[in-house]
Amino acid sequence: MLMSATRKGFSCLEFQRQLGLSRYDTAFRLMHKIRVVMGKRDALYTLTDMVEMDECYVGIATEKKVKENLKRGKGSQRKASVAVSAESIPLEDLETGKTSRFCGYYKMEVLGKVDGEHAEKFIKKNTSGEIVLFTDKNTAYEHIEDIVETHFTVISGKESTNDTLQWVHKAISNLKRKLLGINHMITYKYLQNYLNEFVYKLNRRYFGDRLFDRLIIAGIYPYVQ
Repeated sequence: MLMSATRKGFSCLEFQRQLGLSRYDTAFRLMHKIRVVMGKRDALYTLTDMVEMDECYVGIATEKKVKENLKRGKGSQRKASVAVSAESIPLEDLETGKTSRFCGYYKMEVLGKVDGEHAEKFIKKNTSGEIVLFTDKNTAYEHIEDIVETHFTVISGKESTNDTLQWVHKAISNLKRKLLGINHMITYKYLQNYLNEFVYKLNRRYFGDRLFDRLIIAGIYPYVQ
């Protein structure tokens, strides 16, 4: 119930306190088991039609000996690359002719490395059908035309943030705010689990009180095939 009670989520310490658990490790393992279930449930679905994609870099905990020899910039050991994609469905008001975009489902995965090989692997895994892909001009997307129907690129900046890549940029902003505000000292090993929880709730942002029931179903799904 607690894992679905709020969109923002709980810290592990608060989760431990709410359940009255004596050991932090017990609460930690339980939360991550639920996050794994969330990830498995969302893995059943793929993105279709028009899709936005971008990447971001998330701060992670590093060992003391690693901090002494840190790289700078995007390749820093303090940051992990995350691929973010969202269904972006165009809409048009028939009376005014004004166009807009409706956001469908999201996907987020630890990318490992931002290059063509990893980007293509992410797209193949998380999309289906003949998709139209929108990205920035990162070199990782240079040869993506081989696996998508159509590929549009935009220069990173105000235009892409407010229009073409608006949904992935909003998700990235909200993700970073959540991780900084609630989840601290995230290690690379468990980062995907935190992404699972964030995306699971984001994809069910209109479920309201039904979110708990859907999470129960997700938990028992493997056993009711």
